[in-house]
Amino acid sequence: MKVAAVTFDEYVRTRGPALVRLAWLIAGDRHLGEDLVQEVLARAYPRWKRIVAGGSPDMYLRRMLVNSHVSWRRKRSSTEVADGGDRVESAGDTDLQARAAERDAMWRLINRLPPKQRITIVLRFYEDLDDASIAEILDCSPATVRTHTMRALTTLRVLHPDPAKETLQ
Repeated sequence: MKVAAVTFDEYVRTRGPALVRLAWLIAGDRHLGEDLVQEVLARAYPRWKRIVAGGSPDMYLRRMLVNSHVSWRRKRSSTEVADGGDRVESAGDTDLQARAAERDAMWRLINRLPPKQRITIVLRFYEDLDDASIAEILDCSPATVRTHTMRALTTLRVLHPDPAKETLQ
């Protein structure tokens, strides 16, 4: 699909689920992620022709999502914290249960990271973006992206040590 010919409806139909997933991962809560995407798409619709003319609607909307999330965190008046209520439930398969429990535990740790570090981890490892793309979205330098990533991974390693390494020592 040629970028210049993409209508707003086509874009939302094809890329909407990926935007919701990204917002969910950034926000740490499915419902807040859906709200963020709805807000961003409502703001993007009136200027859609200009967004597409810029040549990279994905990058533009990702940046809008990140900025909306940061603004929401700044404006938040309550101390409500998402508990990761969207867990995978399985019956009978202990391997699947163990993986789901591990994934849930990791997301709880990722949600404890500062917002810029969490956003950097999500964009790097779930959206598979490079430093330059993440820097463009976060409006910072690639070196800052690498610093956020390094600090986040260091924190995650401290909070969740590798059991395989512990048995070898």
